[in-house]
Amino acid sequence: MKNKNILIKFITLTVAALLMIGGLAGCGTETASSEGQTANAATSFRTLDEIKESGKIVIGVFSDKAPFGYVDENGDYQGYDVYFAERIAKDLGVEIEYVSTDPASRVEYAATGKVDIILANFTVTEERAEQVDFALPYMKVKLGVVSPDNALITDVEQLNGKELIVVKGTTAETYFEKNYPEVTLQKYDEYADAYNALLDGRGDAFSTDNTEVFAWAIQNPGFTVGIDALGNADTIAPAVGKGNTTLLDWLNDEIEALGEEEFFHADYAATLASVYGDAANPDNLVVEGGIVD
Repeated sequence: MKNKNILIKFITLTVAALLMIGGLAGCGTETASSEGQTANAATSFRTLDEIKESGKIVIGVFSDKAPFGYVDENGDYQGYDVYFAERIAKDLGVEIEYVSTDPASRVEYAATGKVDIILANFTVTEERAEQVDFALPYMKVKLGVVSPDNALITDVEQLNGKELIVVKGTTAETYFEKNYPEVTLQKYDEYADAYNALLDGRGDAFSTDNTEVFAWAIQNPGFTVGIDALGNADTIAPAVGKGNTTLLDWLNDEIEALGEEEFFHADYAATLASVYGDAANPDNLVVEGGIVD
């Protein structure tokens, strides 16, 4: 009986030891996996050399935000950002692949390497700069508010008790939540849905970059930009994955070089002038060589 008890005790201790070893091995595997995932996440971007070697650059743009990024009747991407994207690909000597993005996905797409560059009317903010690296700016902008002519909003105080339409992930959403929390925000994921809500009367006004609401109001009679400059002047810039210094340095050099030939004024003339007409001065919108006046 004594020998039997000793045998049982020995088996119990052996099993426990094996379980403990297996558990430690499992923990070690999980840690290695976790570290691997962290390392992959930290290097998920493609370097400049990798992009060149692949023969293709992937750029995130809007597909529904005319005149900056949109798909025309032939299924081709067009707009101010797209004009710039085409030049980037040309000067790199590679093909271009467009990825359609929405405002709330721009940071994620750049940070996770889903795209090499975000060129989607991307306003530079401190919060975003913690997650992506911004290149030099190529445009400057403030917020604007567009509303129906028969109930025109010309002052922010008029929005009290009304519903303001915004798109998630935009500076308009952040600005009003921080500075005018009493204003009720009606939020949408897509610009097309937001504008349709305004057209259908589901909201009293819509706020986004003044450059865009100017263009939209011109194309939609019955609506006017009653507030044409709200908040601080912001800049629009390309963004790349955090730490992608090779691509970032190349982009900055490219923007500086393009400034010498006034490329972005040419971009404006090709994509925005026909939309804005006399409603906007290109010198108030365009940034050349990354230098903001």
